[in-house]
Amino acid sequence: MDKFTTLTGIAAPLPQINVDTDMIIPKQFLKTIQRSGLGRNLFDEMRYDNDGNEVLDFVLNRPAYREAQILVAGDNFGCGSSREHAPWALLDFGIRCVIAPSFADIFYNNCFKNGILPIALPQDQVDLVMRDAQRGANARQTVDLENQTITLSDGTAIPFEVDGFRRHCLMNGLDDIGLTLEKAPAIDAFERQAGQSRPWV
Repeated sequence: MDKFTTLTGIAAPLPQINVDTDMIIPKQFLKTIQRSGLGRNLFDEMRYDNDGNEVLDFVLNRPAYREAQILVAGDNFGCGSSREHAPWALLDFGIRCVIAPSFADIFYNNCFKNGILPIALPQDQVDLVMRDAQRGANARQTVDLENQTITLSDGTAIPFEVDGFRRHCLMNGLDDIGLTLEKAPAIDAFERQAGQSRPWV
């Protein structure tokens, strides 16, 4: 998993509440277990019409936001079924941070396990971030995980809080496997000792 320390990039505004995981990545794209390639189908039913043509007024199809790395969304983002493909699709598109007033619990947890930083802020602060994002590609925002601040394009700094353990994991690029491998020497020592004390096992 890539480390997340400081991210400076374009923020795409998606002022819509109750964006569920089926909207993020529709069910027909869940057949794969590959984490790559899902970005082209992110928000598929909103990004494309029935003939597969881009819907020009959808935010991620607008020239200013095609390279967005931050998504600013409405309340209850990531609700619905518990599909890990949703953060996979966001990450494959290039989204490393999602800012919203609230998140569905399973989606929120899955983001951390896949290298995405979800930031929950009060609605009035999300509104500030959203208005800044609506200024387009020139309004680049900086998310500093170490200092837990979002800096808007005009220099306004907005503090946020993330659980210390999750912050540590993101800053060090540790998913569940990475956390286990950190303990590899202790695991190896235990196995050696167990083998010597119980050779019949």
